[in-house]
Amino acid sequence: MAQAYTEASIKTLSSLEHIRLRPGMYIGRLGNGTHAEDGIYVLLKETIDNCIDEFTMGHGRKVEVELNDRTVRIRDYGRGIPLGKLIDCVSIINTGAKYDSETFQKSVGLNGVGQKAVNALSLDYRAQAFRDGQTKLVEFSQGKLKKDGKITKTEERNGTLIEFIPDEALFGKDFKFRAEFIEDMLWNYAFLNRGLTLTLNGKAFKSEHGLRDLLQKNLSGEPLYPIVHLEGEDIEVAFTHGAHYGEEYHSFVNGQHTTMGGTHLAAFREALVETVRNFYKKDYDAADIRQSIDAAIAVRVMEPVFESQTKTKLGSANVGPNGPSLKEFVGKFMQQSLDVYLHKNREMADILKRRIEESELERKELAGIRGLARERAKKASLHNRKLRDCRLHLGDRNERAEQSTIFIVEGDSAAGSLTSTRDVQTQAVFALKGKPLNTYGLSKKVIYENEEFHLLQSALNVEEGMDGLRYNRIVIATDADVDGMHIRLLLISFFLQFFPDLIRNGHLYILETPLFRVRNKKKTIYCYSEAEKQAAMTELGSTHEITRFKGLGEISANEFKDFIGENIRLEPVSLNHLHSSDDLLGFFMGKNTPERQDFIIGNLKIEKDLVEV
Repeated sequence: MAQAYTEASIKTLSSLEHIRLRPGMYIGRLGNGTHAEDGIYVLLKETIDNCIDEFTMGHGRKVEVELNDRTVRIRDYGRGIPLGKLIDCVSIINTGAKYDSETFQKSVGLNGVGQKAVNALSLDYRAQAFRDGQTKLVEFSQGKLKKDGKITKTEERNGTLIEFIPDEALFGKDFKFRAEFIEDMLWNYAFLNRGLTLTLNGKAFKSEHGLRDLLQKNLSGEPLYPIVHLEGEDIEVAFTHGAHYGEEYHSFVNGQHTTMGGTHLAAFREALVETVRNFYKKDYDAADIRQSIDAAIAVRVMEPVFESQTKTKLGSANVGPNGPSLKEFVGKFMQQSLDVYLHKNREMADILKRRIEESELERKELAGIRGLARERAKKASLHNRKLRDCRLHLGDRNERAEQSTIFIVEGDSAAGSLTSTRDVQTQAVFALKGKPLNTYGLSKKVIYENEEFHLLQSALNVEEGMDGLRYNRIVIATDADVDGMHIRLLLISFFLQFFPDLIRNGHLYILETPLFRVRNKKKTIYCYSEAEKQAAMTELGSTHEITRFKGLGEISANEFKDFIGENIRLEPVSLNHLHSSDDLLGFFMGKNTPERQDFIIGNLKIEKDLVEV
């Protein structure tokens, strides 16, 4: 029976209680660190943002980040928080200097919330300010003040030191920072703030050419023409085209990485199309102009309005006190700067024109193939035999929609075990009939000519782009043997070649399943590595028995339930530190070469050497 709704139902929370009770309002998702947008990285970002705002205002040219297991330490050399207001600035919500546009102009931290959330969501939190030969230290635990230090003398340079440990009561006992995500974050700060040096445990991050360097670092292959780099007051743009499918963008506002884009990115995409059409005096399709583009845009605006506290998508903004709309501002800049660039660089303009026309031809060719593939799938009703769907999908108005997952498995046996034990609300299963086709070097029409890939694309609903994606997590669940690894590589190659946005946006995962079961009459331990097996053998003593799992079909449905439920282990597939995915695909999936043979021989291990049962 529902509880009565009375005056006693109305509660007023302190800001600290509200942050800890509803952390999602302040840092988005919680997570355990396996995704680049998990909350622990937002805590780090909120702290660095304050350092960047100091640099932007001309104070401090270095930011030092130290990571030791779960402890994060950030030191800047700006003006330092005023000592008498140190406690207020790190613990009282809606307190700060960024409401004063003269003190902080075109700042990203505007709401006086970020650092308070870091404090409230940390198990331990320390803030120390250095200012004109004096310093003050304050310490908190779960947002509650534990130490209010006295103002003392110091020889340290001006600036602020923040140290915190995220609270495992919120982020889980197994959370951990991944260095590659932090490095990507620091690189972005460096690209957007030339002249600033950031360090992570002593490793330096610095850029001389801004967004041109960013694009060069993130290109998936050789560009068709040298990167176009355009700069103006409060705007910077860089772009080129490649040979990949889709569109890749990096967008920023006031130094903030807007991973979900917003008005500035929409304005750039539109302005690019209009400028190109005007230059060539031809009404090209927008999709053909933007196909295979790699681009980055950064703007600085007054009082940006983001769609959430995590600032991943720009809503609206003022370019200046009485300036034009952001759409007009970006459009005018692109029309003037890019038009001039194209006139001055005729060779590049010719390459771009050829790329657009090639895209147009391929699009028209695919149009006919799509119709035939759809009819074939419809007549045979093959879609239903391949896919055991779930009830909730990404984008549904349900709090569990983000848990929507599709498992791609090999064969009916594994599909049967998984289907019988899955959560039918959020977990779908797609069964492969065997090893999928190697798509390396093939064009996108293979998706429509190959029945299996076409049905997989249909299940994901990504034919028209990522907006229709039906599952938040796409999980490759293959056996931990040679054939399973080969299938895994073939699938990753397929996604990398035709749908790289799925990987870039953190949707693709590998399911980790146990290699061993170690048990005695009292306890069963599932082990995912040789080290875990050895530890389990020691724990259970001499009476234990060991089972080696070679395929998912060998694992009973009752056991499988543990591996895809709360204790699921997923390894995200990411593009971090891949300088050229084209080269990577060519090496592993192209024609056999002496280099690849040497690599295989050099890394070959016999199973009995790996596992002693």
